[in-house]
Amino acid sequence: MRIGIVCYPTVGGSGVVATEMAQSLANRGHDVHLLSYDRPGRLRSGADNVRFHQVAVSAYPLFRYPPYDLALATRMLEVQEEAGIEIFHVHYAIPHAVSAFLARSMGDGSLRFVTTLHGTDITVVGSDSAYLRPTRFALEQSNAVTAVSQYLAAATHQAFGVRHPVEVVPNFVDTKRFCPGDRKPWAQRPGQERLLVHASNFRPVKRVADVVRAFAAILTNIPARLLLVGDGPDREHALAVATDLGCRERVEHVGMQDDLERTLPHTDLFLSASETESFGLSMLEAMACGVPCVSTAVGGVAEVLGDTGRLAPLGQPDALAAVALTILRDADLHARLAVAARQRALERFGVDRIVGQYEAIYARVLARR
Repeated sequence: MRIGIVCYPTVGGSGVVATEMAQSLANRGHDVHLLSYDRPGRLRSGADNVRFHQVAVSAYPLFRYPPYDLALATRMLEVQEEAGIEIFHVHYAIPHAVSAFLARSMGDGSLRFVTTLHGTDITVVGSDSAYLRPTRFALEQSNAVTAVSQYLAAATHQAFGVRHPVEVVPNFVDTKRFCPGDRKPWAQRPGQERLLVHASNFRPVKRVADVVRAFAAILTNIPARLLLVGDGPDREHALAVATDLGCRERVEHVGMQDDLERTLPHTDLFLSASETESFGLSMLEAMACGVPCVSTAVGGVAEVLGDTGRLAPLGQPDALAAVALTILRDADLHARLAVAARQRALERFGVDRIVGQYEAIYARVLARR
């Protein structure tokens, strides 16, 4: 098939999944065209059959905010006409699904598009009164709608009352790229130090300061170090909390990493304190590396972790620390969870399984033509 994929290029689950999917579809023989306002970080150079089309936005003094949605609609129509795109897959409802509908309306009406919902496009952006009605309209106009978790599908129906069915297709992980390394048990390391990791875009919803608070409580019980991967608006606040709690020298911020698969296998536990999490892609990547996860009990996290990790109440760093300590003090339990996490990633969230589901949706949509 000739497939167009539209996504945001920035760090976050939707951009990562869309880019990885483009490359996976290309590997399966499809002709794939990726559209965004910048080249996504996960789009590796030399990817066969993946062509990147940058969406240029003109800035005029008349516009307080450049109309990206209009520029995207125009570019989608151009790429469809030039490359013979059969179907677009847009990740994030606003503005991508709206732009897809506009592109269809400007063309001959043949443009088909599938909309995948990732979380904040529904729970935050879509529920804003300024965007609720266009979000609902865009979902109704989509030829198919998917969500990355049962939680998000239910939230979509509740928030918008859409008549369109919302299919659940979870995110996926490349289990060959993200795989266990040669990590030694902490009992065999100097000082028996445990290495914890957190990876996110450091937005307020991720509550990274709570991750640091939980780590400080863990540190009072066992030797440990915390690795913070990523960047965003709450980075300085999280590091300031570490300073206030006296654990700053045990917290290392390494910034953005395009090769997270090299870091995760050397860690012992992934720690998340998110306020909302429709899926939790970074946790899935950790699971594929054989790293148990501890998270707040929010959104679709339980659907991802199953019984391979542990959950704690939102906004209670001490409870998060206590749950983490049950794993970090018990080497046998940690080993069992590590094996189970890897197995769950292989069985439920492998590339072939999930990309195959999307291929079936594309085929069904095109057959309706």
